[in-house]
Amino acid sequence: MPATRYVPSRHYLVAGVAACCLTVLSAWWATRWPPALLAAFLFAATAAFAFPLALRPPVEVSEKYLRIGRRRIAWEDIRRLDRAGWVSPLVVHITLYDDSRILLVYPGDLDSANSLLRHMRRQAREALIDGVPHREFWGEVLPPVERPEPPADTGAHLLRPEDEAEVERLFQRLKSVGYLDSRNSSDEN
Repeated sequence: MPATRYVPSRHYLVAGVAACCLTVLSAWWATRWPPALLAAFLFAATAAFAFPLALRPPVEVSEKYLRIGRRRIAWEDIRRLDRAGWVSPLVVHITLYDDSRILLVYPGDLDSANSLLRHMRRQAREALIDGVPHREFWGEVLPPVERPEPPADTGAHLLRPEDEAEVERLFQRLKSVGYLDSRNSSDEN
């Protein structure tokens, strides 16, 4: 399988540029009407959020590794993939074999984010996916476990045969007298 490359959506860059333009316009308008300064602040915050997302490095998925920008991670090194609540932008916590964690933020459109998440979950065969083992997550059936046959009666008895016969004889005698009758025992209580 050739590597599949996921690049950030251009919508974040467009949103960042639009937010910068609206920040300047709102700041200019605030010189005449001071409440417009609040709008300028909100547009600046939007630009500060959109530009870092637009400039995120691409994510590359191949059969052997996951590449985030220049960092290359072998699939065998990934122990956990935990998706945060967000889908777009996609936020995934990746835990490696040495318990170090990587926060993957992929600002793509919804279809690309779902595709990337599906590829990552398929390739990380050694990982827990949202706390569930890979095989269970994908519903793969494990081969049936052969259970050993119970051991045959080895003849280990607690009582000798004569004592067993005596216990059986006493049991029958108690039963015939009525001490073991369930109807009588409930009446006595």
